[in-house]
Parts: sequence; structure tokens; C-alpha cells
Amino acid sequence: MTPIDTGARTASGRPLFKTQTPKKKGSKDKAPAAAVAIQLGEHGRYQIKSGLLSGEFVARAFPKPPSNARGMIAEAKGATEEAAIATLHEVIDAREVRRAGERRFSEGAGTSVPSTAEYIEALGQVTLSGPQHAMLTAIALAGDEGLTEERVARAGGYKSYATADRALASAGLLMASYLSLEVAPDSGSARTDGTTLLGVRGEAQGEEDPGNWILHAELRDALRVM
Repeated sequence: MTPIDTGARTASGRPLFKTQTPKKKGSKDKAPAAAVAIQLGEHGRYQIKSGLLSGEFVARAFPKPPSNARGMIAEAKGATEEAAIATLHEVIDAREVRRAGERRFSEGAGTSVPSTAEYIEALGQVTLSGPQHAMLTAIALAGDEGLTEERVARAGGYKSYATADRALASAGLLMASYLSLEVAPDSGSARTDGTTLLGVRGEAQGEEDPGNWILHAELRDALRVM
């Protein structure tokens, strides 16, 4: 069973499983059809909905609420509801393995870089503050040239470069946690630096210049479509 394209059958405000029998004019009232029972569960970072649909047991995976991400992640069917759920778990696990294998490794960041689709999913799931989102958007718009620390801090409304850097690192760690990614340690310290998941530093223009912030191309593309 293969994953369902997230672009297909996105959330449309309709229930997952719906039984509707139109009432004909002049027909006698009949007892309403029994509502389809939907079981809720979880697997990893996804919510699982399962039940009987058109005579088949179906299990579907969605982003866990509360989430801004919409659309079905994957679907599976089975002879029983338990079989459908078990198959769906296998589909999700295989999807995660495939995604991990497709990530490119960034020498500059020292870590694997998620795909644009992964960044889009993460951005829809994690909650970024207004300043965090403003800084990421500003750096994304700067493209390959990136932005100086001063301009990044200004975009987020910060007076301190260090405070702006910590806010960016926190945003990176949120996305890394959602995607179950390990991020590279900060150079010269034992702490984990979430900014490696966001991008890299450009070439320094002097001893006092740490280099511009440059977002990974995949994250820039994700921010442009969010």
C-alpha cells in the first residue's frame, strides 16, 4: 500500500466518513441510518482515523490537532479495522524511512536538510512566534545573499542580536523535534543549535562579522508557499 498524495483530497470541511441518504418527496419516514463509528488513534506525529466505509475497513492518517496543516497523509484498507490500522502504520513508517533517505546533507550546517514538503508540514504543525516567523520570512526573501544579523534582529523587532539568534535556534529546534531530526551541535560549545536546521552562515567579511544568515533553499521554498 502506498501513501496518498497530500495534495489530493485535502480537508474540505466534510466528515471523514459520511453516510447520507437523500429523502424522496412523498416517501415514508424511515429510521435514520446508524452513524458510522470512527475510531481515533495515534502513530508517531499523526492522528489515525479508522472505520467502516462503503463495506471496507479504512484507516487514514492526518496531522495531529491542533495544526494548521491540512490534508490526508496516508490511507490503508484491510479485511478488519485492526488490519487496516496495522497496514497504515507500515505505510507511515516506510514513508518516514524514504523521506530520511532523500534528505541532502549540508556540509555548511553539518546536518541533513529536510525536503520542502517536510518543511511545509512542520511549519503547519509547530507554533512559531510572530518575531520568529518575521525573521524567517525576511531571510527567505533575501535569497542566496542572506541577511546580516542586524537586519535579521530588526525584522524580528529585537535590539539584541543574541536574543534574535536564540529565537531562531528555538524555531529550528521546534521543527527538528516535529520531524524527529537530530541537529548539529553549535561550534565551540556542547549545546545543540537549532539554527543548523534553518540554514547556514555566509562568508564573513571581517573578524567581527559572523556572516549573513542564509536559509536552506528547501525552507525558503516552503515559506514562500505557506
